[in-house]
Amino acid sequence: MTETEKRTAFVTGATGFTGGYLCRNLVGRGYRVKALVRPGRDTAELENLGIEIVHGDLTDPDSLAGKMDGVDVVFHIAAVYRQEGIPRSEFWRVNVDGTRHMLDEALRSGVKRFVHCSTVGVQGEIKNPPATEEAPYNPGDWYQESKMEGELLALSYFKEKGLPVTIVRPVGIYGPGDTRFLKIFRHINKGTFRMIGSGKVLYHLTFVEDLVEGIALAGEKENAVGQIYTIGGEEYVTLNELVELIAGILGKKVPRLKIPVWPVWTAGLLCEWICRPLRIEPPIFRRRVDFFIKDRAFDISKAKRELGYQPKVPLKKGLEITARWYKEQGWLD
Repeated sequence: MTETEKRTAFVTGATGFTGGYLCRNLVGRGYRVKALVRPGRDTAELENLGIEIVHGDLTDPDSLAGKMDGVDVVFHIAAVYRQEGIPRSEFWRVNVDGTRHMLDEALRSGVKRFVHCSTVGVQGEIKNPPATEEAPYNPGDWYQESKMEGELLALSYFKEKGLPVTIVRPVGIYGPGDTRFLKIFRHINKGTFRMIGSGKVLYHLTFVEDLVEGIALAGEKENAVGQIYTIGGEEYVTLNELVELIAGILGKKVPRLKIPVWPVWTAGLLCEWICRPLRIEPPIFRRRVDFFIKDRAFDISKAKRELGYQPKVPLKKGLEITARWYKEQGWLD
C-alpha cells in the first residue's frame, strides 16, 4: 500500500489485548490508524506506533460525533468481557447500546466497511462440533447474550440501512499480553491443577497474531460484506490434550486425579447465590465449570476460503511463546 493509497482505520478497544495487536497489524499493513480511547488511558505504546489518539466513549454518542469523518474502515473491538460482579445492564450499555452508537456514527460518516468483533460465545455450547457460522445462536450467559444482540444489531444495519458490515467471531484468544489463561498455566506449573470431569471435551484456541490478521482481512475483502466469519486456530484438541501440552512445555507432570463435575457445579451455584447479592467475587462459580464440560470447536474453512485467512502459529508453538512471556513477567515463579 503506497502513501497515496493509504486507508484510514478507526479502532475501538485499542488499549486492550486484541485491539492493541490489531493496531500494530494495521500499521504494518500501511494504514493510517485512529484509536478511540477513553480519557485517562495509557496511550504511550499506541502513540509510539504513530497512531492518532481520539478521545471518546462509545457509550456517549456525543463524544463520537465527527470522529469517523474520513475513515475508510472501522474495527469495533471494544466490549465489556465476561466476568463476575458486572450487572446485566452494563453488558447491554456497552456491548449493545455502545455498538449502536458506533454504527450510527459510521453510517453518518459514510465509512466503507464496519468490522464488528463478536464472539463464538454467541453459539454457546457446541452440540455437533466443529460448528460452522450457520450453527444456531445459543448464548449461555449475560455476556454472550449481549454480544449476540450486538451482532444482530450490526447485521440489521447492513440489511436495513446499507452499512457495509462484516462480522468476525474470534475463538479462544491467547498469546503474550493475555492473562485469561494464566490461571491454568499457574496451576499446572505448581502441580495443583485438577481436571473437573473427563477432560474429553474439545477446546479451540487462536494465537492473537493470527486472529488480528483475520480481522484485518475481513476489513479488506470485498466479498466479506454482510458475512460472518469464525476466526480460529488451525487445530482443536481435547482438554486433556491441552493440559498435557502445557505441562510438557513447563516440564511438569499432570495429576491423574479427576474431580466429578456436579459437586463442583452445585458448589458454584451456592456461592453465586450467596456472594452476588453482597457484590463479592464468588470463590467458585458455574462459568468456570463450563470450561471443563462444554465442547468448543469450530470450522474455520469459510474464513480460509473467502478471506484467504491462514493461521500461521501452531498450537504448541503458541503455547510455548505464551509460557515464555508468563515466565518473563515472573508470573510462573
